[in-house]
Amino acid sequence: MLIGVAILLGGALFILPTERIAILAAQQFEAATGRSVQFDGEVRASFYPVIGATAQNVRIGNPQWAGEGPLLAAAEMDIGLNLLALIRGDIVVERILLQDPQLHMLRDAEGQLNWGFRSGTNDAAAPDTSEGASVRRQRNVSLTEARISGGSLHIEDAQSGTDMRITGLDATLRLEGLAGPADLSASGTLNGQSFQVAATTDNAERMISGAVSAVTVDAIAAGVTLVFSGRAGLQDLVFEGQLQAQAPALRPLMQLAGQSGGVVAPQFLPLGLTGQVTHTADGTLYGRDLQLRAGGVRLTGAADLGFGAERPRLSGQLSGDVLDLRSAGATGQGGQSGQTGGSGWSRAPIDASVLDGLDADVSLTLAGVRTDMTSLGRMRVGVAIDRARAVFDLREVALFGGQLAGEFVMNNRSGLSVGGDLRLRGIDLLPLLTEMADYRRLQGMANMDLQFLGVGNTLHDIMNSLRGEGTLALSQGEIIGFDLAGMLRNLDMSYMGEGNRTAYQSVNGSFTIADGVLRNEDLRLEARQFTVTGRGQVGLGQRNLDYRIVPAAVRGDDTLRVPLMMTGPWDSPRFRLDLEALAREQTRLERERLEEIAREEALRLEERTRSQVERRLQQDLEVKREDGERIEDTLRRGLEAEIGNRLRGLLGGN
Repeated sequence: MLIGVAILLGGALFILPTERIAILAAQQFEAATGRSVQFDGEVRASFYPVIGATAQNVRIGNPQWAGEGPLLAAAEMDIGLNLLALIRGDIVVERILLQDPQLHMLRDAEGQLNWGFRSGTNDAAAPDTSEGASVRRQRNVSLTEARISGGSLHIEDAQSGTDMRITGLDATLRLEGLAGPADLSASGTLNGQSFQVAATTDNAERMISGAVSAVTVDAIAAGVTLVFSGRAGLQDLVFEGQLQAQAPALRPLMQLAGQSGGVVAPQFLPLGLTGQVTHTADGTLYGRDLQLRAGGVRLTGAADLGFGAERPRLSGQLSGDVLDLRSAGATGQGGQSGQTGGSGWSRAPIDASVLDGLDADVSLTLAGVRTDMTSLGRMRVGVAIDRARAVFDLREVALFGGQLAGEFVMNNRSGLSVGGDLRLRGIDLLPLLTEMADYRRLQGMANMDLQFLGVGNTLHDIMNSLRGEGTLALSQGEIIGFDLAGMLRNLDMSYMGEGNRTAYQSVNGSFTIADGVLRNEDLRLEARQFTVTGRGQVGLGQRNLDYRIVPAAVRGDDTLRVPLMMTGPWDSPRFRLDLEALAREQTRLERERLEEIAREEALRLEERTRSQVERRLQQDLEVKREDGERIEDTLRRGLEAEIGNRLRGLLGGN
């Protein structure tokens, strides 16, 4: 475009006064491109050291469908041609300088480009078979330097929804020939972020026309370094090739792309990407053979990223080694990073804003995961994020010798909430509780079903708001730190501390959770020496206990029936015998003993009375009780005989 204007201006200098140059150039340019061109200011000619012209207030119009505004408006355009090259038929543009240009590039919903220049017959792409065509094709056209200084560029793409504005644009273009390689360097500010870019192509004419051609790009934008080698086309803003990118932060990159969000926790920075990438006309970015890096996280696989109206959407299949999700302040020692001073849950705000900037549907396979609360083994997980709500489908998760499965949800749509429906099988309790809650007093193998929901922007708030329900089944373990049998048998609370343990065969129960408090009413512990039941509550938020266990079956000493109370904080619980319950139990036992004595005495009195009555009746009725005969039958037989005798006497018998 600009080269054509340069040729017209340069040739006109030999035969026309300067006031005619602008008119001729405008007419010829409009005939060739279908675009109007205006020189609203002075046009000055120059003959040394190169032939050229300087035009003030240059405007190049848009096609009718693009509106009334200009495609290009520049305060000044300076053009210089190599005179000797022009005489021998070649076009060597020594310079084109645009001062303070304003360029508006537009693609409408049908894919029309306002910078795509065609003649009025719309057949500019057809081969030219006219008599002078071979001469024109053989003419060498080169551009020593074209520069833009202090420019602005507005890019609107109705198909992808892109709206970008570049200000402070300084650019330089060099090309050896229209069909040869070209070099471009530029700098400026895009959507508030500075950038620098250097690009080359093997065919300037194809690139300018929008066709796909080979390109290399080396850029720094918003702190991101990017190197690309492959093919690209301006017509549909498409490209494919090998990409290497490094980003110290995500938010500036999102702003560069005209998107919002993109806050990433410091431990996941810097970001890196290497792989084969393809960008299609619909705005979708495809990645294959990818290597992704986020801080210490390393992932490989394939992924697709589409930029929708609200937020980008990521889909793909990724795999990696151990994924470290611990916060910057994590100590990695027994879960202490989740606490404040070792006495409670962390009150540090949880940054879940990354959920707001991206929708996703990703399958993830990892060798393991480390978090502030616990560590997980090999896992296969599906991650679905929709409008700041993430659902983790736990298909296979190795956890402390067992397996975890189910669903875990993080929702940041209106404040953060977490919930889940989890199933744990064959879990080793001691390391699990040590890492998650710094609780080291329970050992065994656990099966658990758990449904829960917590709300809050800190771990403290979430744990204190938990609600849900579940069941628990433990087998073959120990309660560490006290000997329950010794305490109850001897009524001695000294059976505590190192070396004291309560072995059990099984523990079963169900529970509910409300406001961060777990409540249980049906705990049953089976041990070799005794069986006990339990009921009470565990403060998951406050990290305390208020629990009562009672022996339910006794072998041997009755003192095992004394209830035991466990109260206080998790890290230093207090144990005491329930003496009030003991008194009630003793009263009950004494009452039962006295009732038993009374029953036995009543039976003795009843038996003595029956014996006396039996003897008297036998004497009075003169009847003898036969073997196996009930006393009632004996009495009936005696009465019947006595009545018969009396009746016979009344009737005159003997």
